[in-house]
Amino acid sequence: MTTANNNNVNAPPSPTTFSPPLKNNKMLNVPQQHELDVEAGIHVVAQPPSSGSWLPSHDNHHHDDDDDDDDDAFSDPFDIANTKTASLESLKRWRQASLVLNASRRFRYTLDLKKEEEKEQRRRRIRAHAQVIRAALLFKLAGQRAIVLGATVAPPCANGDYGIGLEQLASISRDQNTSALQQYGEVKGIAEMLKTNLDTGIGGDADELLSRRNAFGSNTYPVKKGRSFLRFLWEAWQDLTLIILIIAAIASLALGIKTEGIQEGWYDGGSITFAVLLVIFVTATSDYRQSLQFQSLNEEKRNIKVEVIRGGRREKISIYDIVVGDVVPLKIGDQVAADGILIVGHSLAIDESSMTGESKIMHKDQKSPFLMAGCKVADGAGTMLVTSVGINTEWGLLMASISEDTGEETPLQVRLNGVATFIGIVGLTVALLVLLVLLTRFFTGHSRNLDGTTQFVRGKTSIGETVDGVIKIITAAVTIVVVAVPEGLPLAVTLTLAYSMKKMMADKALVRRLSACETMGSATTICSDKTGTLTLNQMTVVEAYVGKNKMDPPEDGSKLHAVVSSLLDEGISQNSAGSVFLSKDGGVEVSGSPTEKAILSWAVKLGMKFDVVRSESIVLHVSPFNSTKKRGGVAVRGKSNSEVHIHWKGAAEIILDSCTEYLDINGRLQSIDQDKEFFKSAIETMAAKSLRCVAIAYRKCEVEKVPTDEEQLAGWVLPEDELILLAIVGIKDPCRPGVKDAVKLCTDAGVKVRMVTGDNLQTAKAIALECGILTSDADAIEPKIIEGRTFREMSDMERGQIAKAISVMGRSSPSDKLLLVQTLRKQGEVVAVTGDGTNDAPALHEADIGLAMGIQGTEVAKESSDIIILDDNFASVVKVVRWGRSVYANIQKFIQFQLTVNVAALVINVVAAVSSGDVPLNTVQLLWVNLIMDTLGALALATEPPTDHLMHRTPVGRREPLVTNIMWRNLSIQAFYQVGVLLILHFCGKSILNLKHDDTGHANMVKNTLIFNAFVLCQICNEFNARKPEEFNVFTGVTKNHLFTGIVGTTLVLQIIIIEFLGKFASTVRLDWKLWLVSIAIGLFSWPLAIIGKLIPVPETPLAKILSKPYQRLVAARKA
Repeated sequence: MTTANNNNVNAPPSPTTFSPPLKNNKMLNVPQQHELDVEAGIHVVAQPPSSGSWLPSHDNHHHDDDDDDDDDAFSDPFDIANTKTASLESLKRWRQASLVLNASRRFRYTLDLKKEEEKEQRRRRIRAHAQVIRAALLFKLAGQRAIVLGATVAPPCANGDYGIGLEQLASISRDQNTSALQQYGEVKGIAEMLKTNLDTGIGGDADELLSRRNAFGSNTYPVKKGRSFLRFLWEAWQDLTLIILIIAAIASLALGIKTEGIQEGWYDGGSITFAVLLVIFVTATSDYRQSLQFQSLNEEKRNIKVEVIRGGRREKISIYDIVVGDVVPLKIGDQVAADGILIVGHSLAIDESSMTGESKIMHKDQKSPFLMAGCKVADGAGTMLVTSVGINTEWGLLMASISEDTGEETPLQVRLNGVATFIGIVGLTVALLVLLVLLTRFFTGHSRNLDGTTQFVRGKTSIGETVDGVIKIITAAVTIVVVAVPEGLPLAVTLTLAYSMKKMMADKALVRRLSACETMGSATTICSDKTGTLTLNQMTVVEAYVGKNKMDPPEDGSKLHAVVSSLLDEGISQNSAGSVFLSKDGGVEVSGSPTEKAILSWAVKLGMKFDVVRSESIVLHVSPFNSTKKRGGVAVRGKSNSEVHIHWKGAAEIILDSCTEYLDINGRLQSIDQDKEFFKSAIETMAAKSLRCVAIAYRKCEVEKVPTDEEQLAGWVLPEDELILLAIVGIKDPCRPGVKDAVKLCTDAGVKVRMVTGDNLQTAKAIALECGILTSDADAIEPKIIEGRTFREMSDMERGQIAKAISVMGRSSPSDKLLLVQTLRKQGEVVAVTGDGTNDAPALHEADIGLAMGIQGTEVAKESSDIIILDDNFASVVKVVRWGRSVYANIQKFIQFQLTVNVAALVINVVAAVSSGDVPLNTVQLLWVNLIMDTLGALALATEPPTDHLMHRTPVGRREPLVTNIMWRNLSIQAFYQVGVLLILHFCGKSILNLKHDDTGHANMVKNTLIFNAFVLCQICNEFNARKPEEFNVFTGVTKNHLFTGIVGTTLVLQIIIIEFLGKFASTVRLDWKLWLVSIAIGLFSWPLAIIGKLIPVPETPLAKILSKPYQRLVAARKA
């Protein structure tokens, strides 16, 4: 035995995978040590364990009763409510307290703390290289003039069709070589050598892409293959008890052959060896299939979509398809997909912490134009020319040198390790008791063979027979340990999660963190965005005001004065991150965010010529739109008249407050003071129709007030007062079909849906009524509907008092969303939150479950999330809740099934051993039962699909006991029934079956075979009972679960083969049809018994809580 005194097991490395975004793991910055390499063996607890993992514990934020002082003093190592933010010490502590037979297998899917430290060390080395480059760059910049004049750079070498070689190009970005960049003609010179048009990008046909990949490489990294099946076989072999059984089997084989000859003597040892090998093979096969599922999900996570400009069109492609020479637009929240050089940027700020380790934001301009792959856009916008991809970038080297560890413990997994430890200690105690009793009876001459003869007689029994007898006793005891320590219990979590994650992909949800999948089952509230989640994100302008005139229809521009039309065209085309271009079929195509697309499409219908308008003015400075300011601006100078205009676009009431004048439809300037109420009323009217209101305004700026220096221009704060209103548009974004039903389903399931939106309260209220979040106008009062600013300005106490009542929060900023999430969590809520913007990242990270949008979500938001909703649909969020509850329910089904087998097998063998010195279930039979119970049982029950019944009950409390009172009732009834019937057969079987006149040896064999057969058939029937712990009809939907029916059918067929054809192998005899009917009747009776049992009421207070109180008080008293 080995004593586990620290963290994880030094298991073989998990499948090595690589991901473009580094996972945001808080633990990476904590010094970590893998202090012990644990060999496969039994881990004896390092501190007194409790059954705490199946006992209720208490939430950090609120407590259940007056006994909380006792609970607080009681510390359960397996009680980790949220592994997302768990400390290193708590992760080490639960590993220390676990009793484990096969460490490498048990801890395979937990975080490998040693590997995390190695990963961080590699990052530091590569980051150090990046910092050396930066220091050298600063040194070069200090003497830049001398360097430029004096330095000589090797002329570019042709590379096939291109004017510069791979290494020369890669070194420019990698070494941030400004001298080489200047001598090659800046970014324009590089683009010419790469045959790239900086405005329209590359052509993008298949031949050109292949040519570029051949010349400069692809944007991929070396990916190590996952572990082979042989590796899983080796890990399954690392179970100490199985090793002992094999050694004992070999000894038994040798002794058997020596005493009985090879023809008869190999059966005992050979059958045990075969049974152990079968267990190892089935276990390895199950684990290997599970590993393949995780690998395929990791590939999905790594496949980021990025936008490029090819042939003048913007298109989204896989990050792996980017080539050198591509022109890539950058906006807030994007990940830089490859190394490159800035073409043009507007207030572009890059977060390089993933490469440099420093959280400092770096501003990029023509003086500092180098962009590193793997970094994030923190602010601003721009375009870059790709110069290096894949392994030729620092990011590529980093990804190639570290493996992405898929290991991550989940709260349920940790708790189940506690359950397994508790059961294991009981089983180990029982096994030692059986060993002691059997050895005592053997050496005192009270043990008898099946034929009635005494097994050991002092002075007469040979040494060989004595050793053989002792080996059989040891194997029986060790087999009890194999059955008693439920190794498969914690692994059932990863099994059901792997199955659920695969199925959730079909339901448009990509799970990034395993723990989120199960935590969603406990979610009590969902804070959802409006746009694109509750609505379709298909926006169109349906109302428009120019001056005080409502345009009807809104795209009728014939009445607009030329001045108004010209200013609108300039403001819309230049103050936009979207674009208008001809599609491949010759039609007009619009790109950008849904709001941008709606406004651009409206302007095109009014007659705007996008490319022409943009060519008539020069952009001086851009203030990009973000969700905090709720507006975006641009300063442009006309090429013909050098007049400077500053255009603003944003939330209508915010822009309106900054306006002092407006242009009427005839192009005349009017004071807004008298008409402000008219515009406010127009905005409210449109908002009441659930329209998003956007205002477009501008102002003139004196040329002399425009900064001329590049650095001053980059820091220029655009004036946003004294604006002239040009137009207000109402944009319709219809509710998603089925969203009302999805909200109702959540409400019925005890999950409150809250809308948190940046739109104004009227729009938010209209959509909330449409979606069913608000039931009537009477509901639309504070605090049910509240503005973000109002909530923000409250005290902590006031926020705590009203947070649970909030249904709609309008005009909220990302910081308001974060504040709401924090307040709700303090109130004891389990919070799921959706987000798509970069500024949503803190709220996504803070929430119990962060749900990022797959279509509109930025890479920063996705990286901070736990689950990505691929279709941005709220109905998919509800499906995730359903799957989360299914995970918990399936684990409970498996626990009920496994505990029933545990209790029955242990009690039968112990009672029989103590009373008669014989165990009715031998080693091979118990190994077969263990296979049914552990691996096959987990596979059958942990993969049950979710049912509608799951959404008709309240959320699963994260601290609720794993074994509920209903489960205790069910398993107690079945276990008592099985123990009672089988012990009656053990003690009275001969007389009941009329075997008293038969040969003693044959009679005992028939009796033990019937016990074994009836026991296995009881387990097969009880698997059906475990499917529906609370329902009378346990067969509902059984035909739809092909895996379950296949496993049960296979188990039954194999049991028939074992009894009828493998008698010597399993120490059984053939049973006649009457005894088969008896066995089947004993098994089938468990079904009506389960129905009767479900009529017995159970108390509401968890039994585990009642039983644990004295123990917790005792522990607390000892500590005091």
